[in-house]
Amino acid sequence: MKSKVSSRILALDILRGITIAGMLLVNNPGSWGHIYAPFEHSSWNGLTPTDLIFPFFMFIMGISTYISLRKTAFVFTSAVGLKILRRTLLIWLIGLSVAWFSLFMRSLFGTDLAALPLLERLGSAANNFDHLRILGVMPRLAISYGVASLVALLVKHRYIPYLVAAILVGYFIILMVGNGFATDQTSILWVVDNAILGPNHMYGAGRIIEPEGIMSTLPAIAHVLLGFCCGRLMMEVKELHEKVEQLFIMGAVLTFVGFLLSYGCPINKKIWSPTFVITTCGLASTLLALLVWVIDIKGHRVWCRFFESFGVNPLFLYVLGGVISIIIGSVPMPFVAKTISIKGFIYADLLQPAFGDLFGSLIFAFLFLSMCWSIGYVLYTKKIYIKI
Repeated sequence: MKSKVSSRILALDILRGITIAGMLLVNNPGSWGHIYAPFEHSSWNGLTPTDLIFPFFMFIMGISTYISLRKTAFVFTSAVGLKILRRTLLIWLIGLSVAWFSLFMRSLFGTDLAALPLLERLGSAANNFDHLRILGVMPRLAISYGVASLVALLVKHRYIPYLVAAILVGYFIILMVGNGFATDQTSILWVVDNAILGPNHMYGAGRIIEPEGIMSTLPAIAHVLLGFCCGRLMMEVKELHEKVEQLFIMGAVLTFVGFLLSYGCPINKKIWSPTFVITTCGLASTLLALLVWVIDIKGHRVWCRFFESFGVNPLFLYVLGGVISIIIGSVPMPFVAKTISIKGFIYADLLQPAFGDLFGSLIFAFLFLSMCWSIGYVLYTKKIYIKI
């Protein structure tokens, strides 16, 4: 018996929601010094479950780009180009704004400016552009989306896999020639970012490799294009069973190739190595196939309603979570004798004594996630979709 063709594949929203929920969870522990191993990024080479979250979202972005641009018949027009440019700039500017707000709040409630009058303190805290991080998660999403969308409109689709291969091979050569796998400032990745961005505009003030740096944006673009190619394979067949088959095949091939090549090119998220791209796209394709089978074919949907709330307003809830995290991590807790942030009070005074260091930190992360979900659920039930 053939499956009914669905106009919208719910599994796409669910996987998108899983990644956003995962980002909010791992980005908001009660204490950065007390985190269970699966919720930490790998120190350098290798993969943890947390390392899969961001690349999975970018993979889904590639599929969504295919579905979105298919409505334009993949024909470049000034209106379509302007729309892509507008969205690219909007995502980037939101990322810069959140980075600025983080510096502003830390300075405003920090000890360095505490002796200044309020207005002078506000002005000094707001004038932090000389230390503003230019790149980051949102800027990487913006650049990858913008370039991948233009490639999808201007390059024949049968050539895109070759373009992806050329980018990844070229980036691997750059890493090999430029000592790109080094963890110190001899790496070509640090040299380029330091020369163009400057240490004050890099992650960790330039003391370590910028994880969303200029050079590593090249494989990130290839990452989204791989998702685009997967979206094309998936959407060109009508039957859900065929979609699952295509996703499983592509996932198995990419995962096998990625792990095989990792013996010569380590899997590394911080530099977004070619094998990191290939392996995580393979795992994302496999997981999506499983979700399509469970949700869209078998109809087991009750369990996934939690993630659907995140999946229909993904970037808005991610940004909102970031803003809330900055606020509760900076603003002092009122009506307590000692100076401590709201987050610090909840963790150190309430959760840690009751549940211990690690488990208390994890409970805080789940409480934070639940708060973000409650906002997303209200938007979801009212069918309010805030597109960024």
